Order: sequence, then C-alpha cells, then structure tokens
Amino acid sequence: MAKPFARKFYSSKRWQDCRNEYAKSVHHLCENCLRHGIYKPGEIVHHKIELDPITIEKPEIALSFDNLELLCRDCHAARHDQSGGRWAEVNKRKRDARSKKNRYTVDQNGVVTAR
Repeated sequence: MAKPFARKFYSSKRWQDCRNEYAKSVHHLCENCLRHGIYKPGEIVHHKIELDPITIEKPEIALSFDNLELLCRDCHAARHDQSGGRWAEVNKRKRDARSKKNRYTVDQNGVVTAR
C-alpha cells in the first residue's frame, strides 16, 4: 500500500507508463531471481532509492530507470525487510534452488544420475 504522500504519484499516468516501459525493458522478469539463474515473472517495480516527500518530486529519482528494479513479490518483500536478514535468506534459497536444478544429469542412454 502506498504511503499517503505517494498515492497521487503511483496512480499517475506518468508513473504507470514508466513502470510498464521499465518492466518491458527487463523482459518482465524478476531481476534478483535472474541474478541467481531463476526465471520468475517480476510483479513490482521497486525504487532502489526509496521515495519520500522530497525525492518523489525529482524525476531523476522517481522516474529514472537507473533507480528502478523489477522484483517478484517475494524479493520485494525481502528487500523491504533487509534489516531482519530476510533478503540474504531469500538469496540463499534461490541459490539452493538453482543448485538443486543441476544435481542430476541425463546420460546419452537417458539414464538419470545424481552428480
């Protein structure tokens, strides 16, 4: 839920167009998951520099692709809970999931073997 000072901004056409174009530019994939080799749809365009009543008025912060990141809901929730270590926990789970994907191989005869 947007903070009261940000409601007008987040409902503006300017933000909605920027958000949609940014998501399109990163192929609608969660950028954090992608860094871990996981392809998951991104759902929330996150501001790296958090918006406040002052920065929300600065297009170079509020509407700049350099300050945006597309995240899935899990990564976005974790990003906002960094102080509790949840971000590191989510990244570890993603690394573990990626390594599990590569634990098995299929040989030329179609036999599945563990690595």
